[in-house]
Amino acid sequence: MASRSESRTQLVEGLMERFPQVPREAVIKEDLLRGGMAFDESALSDTANEASGEVKPKSYFIFSFDHSTLPELGAAALRRPPEEIVLTGGPYDLRRTVVSVRVNPSSPYRVAADDHGVLGLYLDGVRISDVGLPPMPDYYRHTLENGKSVMEVAPTIQWGYLIYLTVFRVCQYFGAKEECQYCDINHNWRQQKAAGRPYTGVKPMDEVLEALAIIDKYDTAKSSTAYTLTGGAITSQIGGKDEADFYGQYAKAIEERFPGRWIGKVVAQALPKADVQRFHDYGVRIYHPNYEVWDPYLFERYCPGKERYVGRDEWHRRILDSAEVFGPRNVIPNFVAGVEMAEPFGFKTVGEAIDSTVEGLQYFMSRGITPRFTTWCPEPTTPLGKANPQGAPLEYHVRLLEAYRATMEANGLTSPPGYGPAGPGRAVFSVSSFMDSLAPDEAAEEAGETVAS
Repeated sequence: MASRSESRTQLVEGLMERFPQVPREAVIKEDLLRGGMAFDESALSDTANEASGEVKPKSYFIFSFDHSTLPELGAAALRRPPEEIVLTGGPYDLRRTVVSVRVNPSSPYRVAADDHGVLGLYLDGVRISDVGLPPMPDYYRHTLENGKSVMEVAPTIQWGYLIYLTVFRVCQYFGAKEECQYCDINHNWRQQKAAGRPYTGVKPMDEVLEALAIIDKYDTAKSSTAYTLTGGAITSQIGGKDEADFYGQYAKAIEERFPGRWIGKVVAQALPKADVQRFHDYGVRIYHPNYEVWDPYLFERYCPGKERYVGRDEWHRRILDSAEVFGPRNVIPNFVAGVEMAEPFGFKTVGEAIDSTVEGLQYFMSRGITPRFTTWCPEPTTPLGKANPQGAPLEYHVRLLEAYRATMEANGLTSPPGYGPAGPGRAVFSVSSFMDSLAPDEAAEEAGETVAS
């Protein structure tokens, strides 16, 4: 952890020197994801609504992924920052690196234009890379018949690779005794509505299909390759449907309307095998039953609703069972990297946290299941965000990348399907650096676009 006298630049460069096998791009990307970036007004778009301007704006597709609430963001709440940025060049000679935008007005990283109007990323006041912005896609410029924007119904992320369909914008794990302690899905819904933004709680099927038809028509380069169906946990029913049928109905309709156009993925709870089979029958090809954090003590405290309704051991059994339906390679549970070190219950040292996380990686990878991770953003309205505004130490994230790749290679696994290309300078997955840190694998890349049925 950085000393009080150590600058962020010294911390970053020190870790680059200590861990030369971790791509330098990934070190900077992880630091941006865990701590956010500030935007000079010269770097903000004039996107007053989702269909104007030349830059693809941040869509708030499920969580806020910001270090301040909307009212605290100032200009960045009115003139939206971009969905993602791409870093290149600079003194570290960065290869092309796609980074999800997490706004933090107090970050030592700032995106700003120079005297010639060229955007760059500045750290401690020094320009460290050029910054590219995602162009406004043609499909964002068209609206549904009811006037809703494509961005509201079917936003795309990962530089256009993934259509993110948050069809249920809240979670039925509700309140302090049930909500995951790092998750702001419910608050984000409330703040978007309070700001007067369109933010539909349950997305109607016909709107989803209409938005996808617009994307299919205007995405002539076929940049969008996958869709993810997701949203909050369903502990009872929505519209008379349980979780498998609620999310599954969208997959069924999409596959019937657009057969084979996109790889279908679903992020849902770890459900019983019969429910998981329904997902597969509906046309889903990749299943993400996220296990969030490995340590049993932390899972119980940081995921109280999941512990109460399912329980950690049963959750893991269901993940293994789902591999019998989808095939191990197509079961890809996420964990939230960094909460292992969150106060008040987290590990006190980086080494202990890494050991625990690797135990979980080995448990799944030894069975052919490849977890992936999202870098924890300590959102200020969550209990863990309030208690840990700085997130986890950057050293944890760098060492995790090293350990993740080593565990994967030790088990003879390659990059998971449905995430686009792997390798520094090639990856598009924007909410962690795990894909940036893996070796390019052409065979796995091709297989990833034609997952087993």
